[in-house]
Amino acid sequence: MSDETVLRVADLPQNSVTAFDLRPGPARLAEIAQDLGLDGLRKLRFSGTIRAEGKRDWRLEADLGATVIQPCVVTLDPVTTRIDTRLTRLFLADWTEPDEEEAEMATEDDEAEPLRATIDLDAVMSEALALNLPAYPRKEGVDLGQAVFTEPGKQAMTDEETRPFAGLAALRETLKKDS
Repeated sequence: MSDETVLRVADLPQNSVTAFDLRPGPARLAEIAQDLGLDGLRKLRFSGTIRAEGKRDWRLEADLGATVIQPCVVTLDPVTTRIDTRLTRLFLADWTEPDEEEAEMATEDDEAEPLRATIDLDAVMSEALALNLPAYPRKEGVDLGQAVFTEPGKQAMTDEETRPFAGLAALRETLKKDS
């Protein structure tokens, strides 16, 4: 397959599989990294197949592999993470938008999308990468610690004391000692 990342559905063969293998160059990697707020992105690869599913739908199955560099949520030091994931997308010709504002979706529905005239492999790759990024990257061995705030001259309340049953646990311990 050529380096074209947008496939016209009308041009896809109905009776055979279409393979693809995307490996963006340095300029595109830098662009994706900037769009996703990454410190760096290297070794991005998106490869798989697209095949007809029934008479009008299309199934994309692919492997996404990437090495991302993000700032640590505690120290802001760079954290390197390897992402390797398998994904499936089902492009449906008879797609209907949910009627309600907050509609529950079945598990398999998160793989479904409306079928359009084209399938943008680069957009699917970028979305899959964004969805698989660590939400809170943390450098190995780094702990968030405990923040304590209070007015001058008063004792600070700890995280343990703010838990709903902390007072009951202390009361139970006192009752055990008194018995």
